[in-house]
Amino acid sequence: MGSQQYIQVEKKEDIAVVRINRPEKLNAMNIDVIKEIGDVMDQLDKDDSVKVVIVTGAGEKAFSAGADIEYMSKISPLEAEQYAMTGHATLNKIENLSKPVIAAVNGYALGGGCELSLACDLRIASKNAAMGQPEVTIGICPGWGGTQRLMRVVGLARAKDMIYSGRRVSADEAFQMGLVNKVVELPQLMEECMNIAKQIAKNSTIAVRVSKTLLNKGMDSDINTGLKLEIYCWSLCFSHPDRQQRMTAFLKK
Repeated sequence: MGSQQYIQVEKKEDIAVVRINRPEKLNAMNIDVIKEIGDVMDQLDKDDSVKVVIVTGAGEKAFSAGADIEYMSKISPLEAEQYAMTGHATLNKIENLSKPVIAAVNGYALGGGCELSLACDLRIASKNAAMGQPEVTIGICPGWGGTQRLMRVVGLARAKDMIYSGRRVSADEAFQMGLVNKVVELPQLMEECMNIAKQIAKNSTIAVRVSKTLLNKGMDSDINTGLKLEIYCWSLCFSHPDRQQRMTAFLKK
């Protein structure tokens, strides 16, 4: 997978685990970390042996405490624009990856860390997780998609509450508002994510892939456009040998 300074990639059969490895900084993402995540996603996108990706943070304290504030405290508006554009490019790669991505939220997911989890398809949190967009407390607005993705996941009113207040949300509250899919004890987190990943990986890769595209595109289009797109994608599945094999096997049962 190339040599990364901050990102570890571990393959377990058809599942890839991507781990941000900067625990001494609570897995905060400077520009190098965010570029490395982007490079890793490019490689995983092309790797047909990988069917599901899990993203997590090293250690037991943080998924990612966000963007690097030390770095941000010193940069100009133009450098800030570059940093945000790099962040957006990487998170867009995750959102549009041709395979599902599960965020294993193992602790703090704040600011850019929360935004990283929002770009993933599913979020599974450990009991000790805390999520939030605290940017306004340091004089900026969310800059890696938080103002757009959070409201699409939890609704406008809840997103406004979190973004205006900058408060941290516990794992249980995150579950109640639909920000995370499930909450488990920290020692069980990776096992739970692996179980979900295996369940997804058993299914038709092409069918899962077009479903992801339809869900993402449908979120941003009107219902009629989304439904029309669904008909085309559904019909397209009939051209794939996997569909024939799976239907035939089902009928033989």
